[in-house]
Amino acid sequence: MSHLLEVCVDDVRGIAAAVIGGGDRIELCAALALGGLTPPGSLIRAAAQAPIPAHLLARPREGDFHYDAADAALVAEDIAAAAEAGLAGVVIGASTADYRLDHALLAQWVAHARALGAARGRPLSLTLHRAFDLCPDPFEALETAIELGFARILTSGGQPRAIDAVDTLTALVRRAGDRILILPGSGVDAATLPAILATGAREVHSSCSSTADAAGALEKRFGFQAGPRRFTDPAKVAGLKGLLSAS
Repeated sequence: MSHLLEVCVDDVRGIAAAVIGGGDRIELCAALALGGLTPPGSLIRAAAQAPIPAHLLARPREGDFHYDAADAALVAEDIAAAAEAGLAGVVIGASTADYRLDHALLAQWVAHARALGAARGRPLSLTLHRAFDLCPDPFEALETAIELGFARILTSGGQPRAIDAVDTLTALVRRAGDRILILPGSGVDAATLPAILATGAREVHSSCSSTADAAGALEKRFGFQAGPRRFTDPAKVAGLKGLLSAS
């Protein structure tokens, strides 16, 4: 069985690093330090030129995934931006106040994405993001995602790090079968990869990041940077891809 590596990136150098390192797909974000937000149009256009598929994360703000009408409209526009730029897919998610998946809102976005894909003659691949990890019943949420027509679920198994939820991930992979892909993410690296692959997952998600030099004193003083910046490391992309290819 071949395994696929999705690399989450939040700048143009990250796009290049994912490609150079041999990544199979990009999740395109801004502000990975906040779990990822919707990237700017300039970065979307850059990702559209990459030789590997790119999926746009549509998350209009930090915090919870309980969206009002204004937030929901922004996500709908982000989905349209991805389609217009020629990206391969979108990564979306929404919760109700009790952290269950917002079926009604997600159904609207899925229908919107399908209509846009039909209009351009190429469907948008749909990934449910880690709003899934806040759901009180992951197996109920799994069935909801399948019903809505998602291709995959990006999840750390309901824990902050995927390595701490391998039993749940294994159960999700088994329950999902061939109906939907389970895409483990959060803390996936060379050290944790063997245990993640033992869940039966066929795709993995990783930032493949390293820490840059410490923040400059002037940047910290003005609040432009809180600490060392992380960047997508092509060597880590290549290393993780090599391990996947050998597994």
